[in-house]
Amino acid sequence: MTSTDHSEEAAVPKPPAGGATDADAPAGGVLAGGASAGAPMRLWGGRFAGGPAEALARLSVSVQFDWRLAPYDLLASKSHARVLHRAGLLDDAELAAMLAAIDDLSDAVAQGRFRPTVEDEDVHTALERGLLERLGALGGKLRAGRSRNDQVATDLRLYLREHARQVAARLTELSQALVTVAEQHVDTPAPGMTHLQHAQPISFGHQLLAHVQAFVRDTDRLRDWDRRASVSALGAGALAGSSLPLDPRGVAAELGFDRAFDNSLDAVSDRDFAAEFLFVAALIGVHLSRLGEEIVLWTTREFGWVELDDAFATGSSIMPQKKNPDVAELARGKSGRLIGGLTGFLATLKGLPLAYDRDLQEDKEPVFDAVDTLLLVLPALTGTVATMRVRRERLAAAAPDGFALATDVAEYLVRRGVPFRQAHEAVGQLVSWCVAHDVDLDGVSDDDLAVINPLLTPDVRGVLSVSGALQARSAPGGTAPDRVREQLAALRPVLDRDRAWAVD
Repeated sequence: MTSTDHSEEAAVPKPPAGGATDADAPAGGVLAGGASAGAPMRLWGGRFAGGPAEALARLSVSVQFDWRLAPYDLLASKSHARVLHRAGLLDDAELAAMLAAIDDLSDAVAQGRFRPTVEDEDVHTALERGLLERLGALGGKLRAGRSRNDQVATDLRLYLREHARQVAARLTELSQALVTVAEQHVDTPAPGMTHLQHAQPISFGHQLLAHVQAFVRDTDRLRDWDRRASVSALGAGALAGSSLPLDPRGVAAELGFDRAFDNSLDAVSDRDFAAEFLFVAALIGVHLSRLGEEIVLWTTREFGWVELDDAFATGSSIMPQKKNPDVAELARGKSGRLIGGLTGFLATLKGLPLAYDRDLQEDKEPVFDAVDTLLLVLPALTGTVATMRVRRERLAAAAPDGFALATDVAEYLVRRGVPFRQAHEAVGQLVSWCVAHDVDLDGVSDDDLAVINPLLTPDVRGVLSVSGALQARSAPGGTAPDRVREQLAALRPVLDRDRAWAVD
C-alpha cells in the first residue's frame, strides 16, 4: 500500500473548557446545515431548533484523536468525487475544481496550514469546512451518497492497513536482529529451562530463534488479518446503501481494497477488523514481553549472560553503580496496555445492535494507541538486541548446572534397551544421591554408581558432555547446531517475504 504522510494529532485542539467563542468559528461563507459564519459548523442540524448543549458537544467531539484519519478521508473523498462524476452528479468542471480543492486541502493538512478548530466535531466536519472555504456551495456536493458511517469505517481500514505494514516492518527488523545474534551463537551452549529451572542444555542461538518464530507468526497474522480488512465500506451510506448510482466496487479498487462490502448494514457496523487488529497487537505485546522478561533475567548479576550497550540502558538517580534494562522492562509493561485496549474494546462491542451506534467512536483510541505503542517499543527493543554483548563463557559454564545432563543418562539407558520408566527411576536415584552428597553427575565414582542402581554402569559417563548433549538433539527442529543452522536457512526467505509485504 502507498504510505500516507500525516502529522497525527500535533496541534489538534482539545474540546473547550467553556463555550466556544465566535473567534473559534471558521471564517467566510455559508456552511453546511444552513450555519452562517460565526456559528459552529455541523454536518447535521436542519431538524433541530437549536444547537446541542455544551455538555453534549464536549462529550461528542472526537477531532482531538480522529484527526490522524484526515489524509485517508481526503484520499477516499477523491474517489467519491470521481464516482459522483461518473454518476452524472458532478460535471467535468465541477470534478476538476473538486479534485484541485481536495489536493490543496491535503497539502494544507500535511503542512499544518489547515487544522481543526475547537468547533469541529470530528475529522469529517473539519475537512468539509476546508472544502467549503475553498469551493463554496460546490463543496457541499461531495456529501451526496455518503455518510460519516461509511466514511469512518473506510478511513479506519485505510489507516490500519497502512500501519499494519509499518508494524510488520518493525517486527521483521527485530527478527533480523535476533537472527544476526543467533548466527553468532549456534554453537554456544546455554541452560535450557522449564519453570525457570535448569532443564537441558541448548544452543543459545536456538533460544533466540524461538522468539523469531513467534514474531514470524505475528507477521503472518497481520497478513492474514489484512485479507479480511481489505474491504471498502464506501457506498454503504448510513446503513441501507444509496439510491444514487454509485460504484462501490470501483471505489474499492481505486483505494487499493480487494473488494467492496456485500451488506451495507454490516459495512457500517463491522468493527471486526479493529478488534482483530487489537488482538494481533496484544499478542505481539505478549511476545515482546516474553523477550523483555528474558533480557531482564539475562542481565541480572545472578545470570550474567548478557551485557547491555550503554545506549540501551539507564542508570539510577541515587545508586551510581546501576545499569537498568529499562527498554526490556517497558516492553514488558506496555504489553498490559495492549491487552487492556483489546479487552476494553471487546466490552464496547458486546451489546451493540445493528447498525451504527455512537459507541463505535470508541474504536479509534485503542487502535491508535496500539499502533503508537508498537511503533515506539519495537525499534528500541531491536536496538537492545542488536547491541547486546553475549557472555559465552557464562552461558557455557551454566549449561550443565542443575543436573541438566540427567535426561541424557536416561536416554542412554533407553538406547541400551532399558524401559524408560526404569531408566527415569534409576537416574532420579542418581540425582538424589548427588544432591545429598553435594556433587555433580560426573563426580560419582564407579562404586557409588553401582550402589545407587545396578543399571548405572561406568559407561554412562560417556554422555556427560554438554557438546555431546547438543549434538544428540538432532531430530528435526531440535537444538543440535546443524539443526539450528537449518532453521536459520529456512528463516531467511521468510523474513525476505515479510519485508516485501511490509513495503507493498
